[in-house]
Amino acid sequence: MNRIGVYPGTFDPITLGHMDIIRRGAKLVDQLVVGVTTNPSKSPMFTVEERVAIVEREVAGLAGDIRVVTFDSLLMDFAEREGATMIVRGLRAVADFEYEYQMAGMNQQLNSRIETVFLMADVGLQPIASKLVKEIAIYGGEIGKFVTPAVRGEVMARVDVIGRRGS
Repeated sequence: MNRIGVYPGTFDPITLGHMDIIRRGAKLVDQLVVGVTTNPSKSPMFTVEERVAIVEREVAGLAGDIRVVTFDSLLMDFAEREGATMIVRGLRAVADFEYEYQMAGMNQQLNSRIETVFLMADVGLQPIASKLVKEIAIYGGEIGKFVTPAVRGEVMARVDVIGRRGS
């Protein structure tokens, strides 16, 4: 039996924290499906198609069977379609845990055959959040500590296109 895990997120942009969870999550399963989705409460910098292309490029050199796909449905429906037995979630702080714990409980009610596994982010990567990376970039700050050089270039190019606030 193949163990398939799903790691869902918006990945807007993909950060070093995301990469850490993908790298480690891929070791736990035979195949890790990175599910790129939209979140109505977030304003994306990149389209879903752009994010998929960026994530595919970033994970190309990682060990393990990693597949990147889009989804626009309930997470548990997506996981079921992918044949997943596990949802992989990254935790940065206590605030993440409260939200993720509630989500895991709801997801278990929707489909008790799929387990949620939490991975703590690497200590050095815990403060990284895509939202903050975008905000730092928009205000002209340096984001190179939080994303790969290629992602940094794409974020900064997008910021130049949309214009920095306060300029």
